[in-house]
Amino acid sequence: MMDFIDVEALRERAPAGYHIALRMGFVFPAEEHNGMPQEWVRHYTSRGFMMQDPVLRWAYGETGHTRWSALQSQDTYGILDQARGFGLTYGVAISLRDPVRASGSSEAQGNRSFGSFARGDREFEADEIAYLHDIIAERHAALSPPTNLTEAELEALRMARGGMLLKEIAHQLGVSEGAIKQRLKSAKVKLDARNSTHAIAKATQFGLI
Repeated sequence: MMDFIDVEALRERAPAGYHIALRMGFVFPAEEHNGMPQEWVRHYTSRGFMMQDPVLRWAYGETGHTRWSALQSQDTYGILDQARGFGLTYGVAISLRDPVRASGSSEAQGNRSFGSFARGDREFEADEIAYLHDIIAERHAALSPPTNLTEAELEALRMARGGMLLKEIAHQLGVSEGAIKQRLKSAKVKLDARNSTHAIAKATQFGLI
């Protein structure tokens, strides 16, 4: 399983540009790769296209893949037409998410990852779309949240996120400060975090606390 994005492979298969957002949280993705032309990024952001972008709307609501050309009728703001002026003539969007768990709550819907890829010369072929899908799927899986954190470790992270000091957490739980330090240390290792603050941020991103 890959632990990085092969940028050269992306540039070869999407020479006009690409944008990948992995494991979207409430606001930000866990990881993002933007290889779109800078002129287009400036044009896109300065005009606030995000809310009207038919590719992005499709990616948030669907799974699988679709070519940009299939979304032309939904492009009421002419965003795809404007993209062609920046060499983004043909494109494909790919979207996937974790399986929905039984509870049906918003947290149970699972994180979503998606990518948008562009060429200037022709439509993407089926084997190219499959390759790009695999890139997103493998990185999506590599960034999946750990399942081996204990409730005690999650509780310590949750309380630390609330701003409580170690001695306060220990007093409230009726354990030693050393025990709380060990729980936070163990959680940090399982989350592959640099420090406790990073562990709290990752646990929050994953929806664990």
